[in-house]
Amino acid sequence: MEAKELVMALEGLEREKNIKREDILKTIEDALVSALRKNLGKTAQISAKIDTEAGSIKAFQTLNVVEAVTNPETEIDVEQAKAYVKNPKVGDVVTNTLDVEDFSRIAAQIAKQVLIQKVRGIERENFYKEYKPREGEVITGSVRRFSDRDIIVDLGKVEAILPYCEQIKKERYVNGSRVKAIITKVLSQNDLANVGDDPVLSRYKSAAYKMDKGQRGPYIILSRTSPKFMEELFKVEVPEINEGIVEIKNIQRDPGFRAKVLVSSIDHKIDPIGTCVGMRGIRIRAVMNELSGERIDLINYSADVSTVLMNAISPAKASYVKIDSLSDKKATIIVPDDQLAIAIGKDWQNIKLACKLTGWNLEVKSESQKAQEEKEASEQIQTALADVEGIGPKIAEVLQKAGFTTVEKIASVEPEHLATLQGVGEKTAAKVIEGAKKYLASHQAAQKTQEEVTDDNNEKTN
Repeated sequence: MEAKELVMALEGLEREKNIKREDILKTIEDALVSALRKNLGKTAQISAKIDTEAGSIKAFQTLNVVEAVTNPETEIDVEQAKAYVKNPKVGDVVTNTLDVEDFSRIAAQIAKQVLIQKVRGIERENFYKEYKPREGEVITGSVRRFSDRDIIVDLGKVEAILPYCEQIKKERYVNGSRVKAIITKVLSQNDLANVGDDPVLSRYKSAAYKMDKGQRGPYIILSRTSPKFMEELFKVEVPEINEGIVEIKNIQRDPGFRAKVLVSSIDHKIDPIGTCVGMRGIRIRAVMNELSGERIDLINYSADVSTVLMNAISPAKASYVKIDSLSDKKATIIVPDDQLAIAIGKDWQNIKLACKLTGWNLEVKSESQKAQEEKEASEQIQTALADVEGIGPKIAEVLQKAGFTTVEKIASVEPEHLATLQGVGEKTAAKVIEGAKKYLASHQAAQKTQEEVTDDNNEKTN
């Protein structure tokens, strides 16, 4: 191939591969240098230059002038240097113009291989730069082939990976099937080599290397299970979300089966749930169809914690919620008896998604279960109070209902306070308080004796 033909070929390569011309020229120059070193030696100081205007390729070898040559790859004696310059001296540097047409067949093949590798490297880098900013974008491709349970998706310019962990499990694909998914990660080979202990990236690494060990990136990871994918689908179907009128606060999914979406509206006149559902359910149905019929519960966001927790177990209807611990985010939701199974869901699916959506540890109980627990707790308190001198079953019931659930609490009040309770006179109140104090004193004495016995036993053992 003549120089002019090579330049024309490079211009075609620039158009087809979208690689900068300067990068291609630099790649060829490096390839020529690599090939020449195969003939002239690894330490030879060689440079190459392509003149696109003249349509020529030139290569040069730099040699140091010395008295006695010890390394012919980088040195030349004075006599030999006369062929390049007049009156050479020791210490001068001469430049030998090499004939690139005299490459051996092996050298030319090396140049070709280096060129191919370099061009592929530039192409990979360009694809990485093109797709990296597109993370979070929904894209459509077709199934090219399968790698174990992972799917290789053809995006046109490049191939992407839909790992098994990012697939909706009940979906089945064949070659040529259309696949819509979100670009969740774009990784270079260096990214995969430094994934560390990240379990998600480790799964991606395994899928990427199984796909094609020689590809060397970029690895475009797709997902159909990501909550972000559902959010992007809603943005397409619901213009109010793109406009910022309706906001998706959170999404939790059991991909292919059920999802919960927490939505709110900045305009109190607009119902966020109705907006997402659309006329006759056309909007939400489009999202569900894309996700293989995944059922979607739309949850209305509220600044009131109790309201959000009650809404989160939709489609079940809650009676009320009891906050057990605000700091630990624990709560119990009470539902009518006929709503208990719905609130829990198949395999605890509904309540698990509600916990993830709200970030609370939720427990669901029916009204009859709650009533039974309260009855048992009341009976236990009354039984404990009945052990106190002066407290009978009726008085124990009155005290328990009034909030006097411990002996300590009874012993700490004045008789006048207890006397205000129905069925408790002043004499009874004084007797009850006196009995509570005696009860505590006897228990404290017994506890002290037990501690002394324990200490004695420990001393004897030692």
